[in-house]
Amino acid sequence: MRRLGRWLLLVLVAGLALQLFFIGRIALMSVVDPQSTAFQRSEAWRIANTGALRWRQDWRDYDQISDHLKRAVIAAEDDSFASHEGVDWDAIEKAWERNAQAEEAAAQRAAQNKPARPLRIRGGSTITQQLAKNLLLSGERTLLRKGQELVLTYALEHMLTKRRILEIYLNSVEWGEGVFGAEAAAQHYFKKSAAQLSAWEAARLAVMLPRPRHFEKQPKSRYLASRTNTIVARMRSAELP
Repeated sequence: MRRLGRWLLLVLVAGLALQLFFIGRIALMSVVDPQSTAFQRSEAWRIANTGALRWRQDWRDYDQISDHLKRAVIAAEDDSFASHEGVDWDAIEKAWERNAQAEEAAAQRAAQNKPARPLRIRGGSTITQQLAKNLLLSGERTLLRKGQELVLTYALEHMLTKRRILEIYLNSVEWGEGVFGAEAAAQHYFKKSAAQLSAWEAARLAVMLPRPRHFEKQPKSRYLASRTNTIVARMRSAELP
């Protein structure tokens, strides 16, 4: 029993140390721009193993990024970003309902021997949750990792401003193979700076976010075109922090 107790104590101490490490990293981000994220480092390793050398990321301060892009990303990814406290439970519930309906429709088509349609799974994650996951966590899908994501999400919301969260997100999110951040994306797709993006260009980049490498290879996707027009219309009501 004593040995078991010691192991449990070590596990608790290790868990606490890990949380303190994460909290310290987040606190530092209030004044220091993060050089990389856990997701970027894993991608760098993957790309290096393919023999490719393509990599681009150029940090831009909040005011150096077009408001069009900020509004487009909020409209496409998290329309209640300015008001929620990190997690949008209503959005998660709606995403679960849509996913269940999509799976039911797919099962019905299969039963009727009809061709299957692409199944788009919606997650309902907020911008803050996505940032928490990309900054500090691995890509594995487990309940433990999801729980850690929630802890880090609330830490980000309480230790950083909404403006800072959006700034870090826009500078670190993936927009293609080895393309990270708003400036790299603007240069890669439109040969201009992130500050010069038009409303349509910003909306197109925002629509790419869930599947950037897919849309990079499918630039003439009908879904990409129609969804871009939808986001342009919704951008007017997007609230900036």
